[in-house]
Amino acid sequence: MRLAQVAQHADDLGRAARFYSALLQAEPTALFDPPGLLLFDLDGVRLLLDRGAPSSLVYLAVDDVEAALERLGPDVEVVSAPHVIFRHEDDTLGPAGHDEQQAFIRDSEGNTVGLIGFRAV
Repeated sequence: MRLAQVAQHADDLGRAARFYSALLQAEPTALFDPPGLLLFDLDGVRLLLDRGAPSSLVYLAVDDVEAALERLGPDVEVVSAPHVIFRHEDDTLGPAGHDEQQAFIRDSEGNTVGLIGFRAV
């Protein structure tokens, strides 16, 4: 079994497309409007932005948390600034010998999104 899709609420699909395109550095893979669905491919897992979906807390792996925030520009709302939450001594949850850094932002639709990055120590 594998995760196939995660849904996130979006009122304005155009605005959400611009926000997530900047964050993910990728264009949407599909738009179906109506009924109000926008999809991105995240390495085989679909991110569905849906007018009818509830908000969820989605964590996205990025190469560099600070660089991702810079791409989004000064207007992005940072809920929690980048900070180290865990040092990986082994590879159970992430690459051994790396600190896991997280930040939380508010997307264009009001959802909280977690960003995760790893740094060698």
